[in-house]
Amino acid sequence: MAPFAEYAIASREDEVSLARSAAPPSISANASVLVLGPRGYETAANGTNGWVCFVERSWFAGFDDPIFWNPKLRAPNCFNPIAVRTELPRDLKRTEWVLAGLSKAQMIERTKAEIADKTFKAPEPGSISYMLSKGTIDPHGGPWLPHLMFFVPRGQADNWGAGKEGSPIIDGTPGITEFDTTLFLVPVRRWSDGTPGPAVPPLQPTTH
Repeated sequence: MAPFAEYAIASREDEVSLARSAAPPSISANASVLVLGPRGYETAANGTNGWVCFVERSWFAGFDDPIFWNPKLRAPNCFNPIAVRTELPRDLKRTEWVLAGLSKAQMIERTKAEIADKTFKAPEPGSISYMLSKGTIDPHGGPWLPHLMFFVPRGQADNWGAGKEGSPIIDGTPGITEFDTTLFLVPVRRWSDGTPGPAVPPLQPTTH
């Protein structure tokens, strides 16, 4: 892990603004917003619609992803109320573990234990994140494409047609799948500010 300062955004207001850019203002303006602090994510704004926006850091990637410790990544997300119940607790806890100095091996074991005792729950139907920010910083080159990210239980790729030739649904599941949530990505036409997104290339994304 790099020093914490390399993952931090100096201005709290800038991080709030970047987080809200993940979704259209009709959603994000009334969402709660989290910002990264030295011990984990902290509430910077209390919302009224049940959505939560925040800027993802590199450790939200799969444990086997080479980008896991890259301090340059900034990926604004806005979780709907369903994802807030089942997905956000995983992300917040992993962030706490990272900032406490745990190794990947320790985090994997703790994740397995949290799943076993049902502290971490399976995704509920309708669990989704908006990732429509032009402000995304992806070390592979980015932002990638404006897209929606669906959280689903494992083993659902065929039911969705995810990853099939010509399918608009991309299987973005991390490589370690016995406990990672399955992620399906669907590119959309516009960024959160309403401007057109780039043409969708016939390639899989490198990060999500």
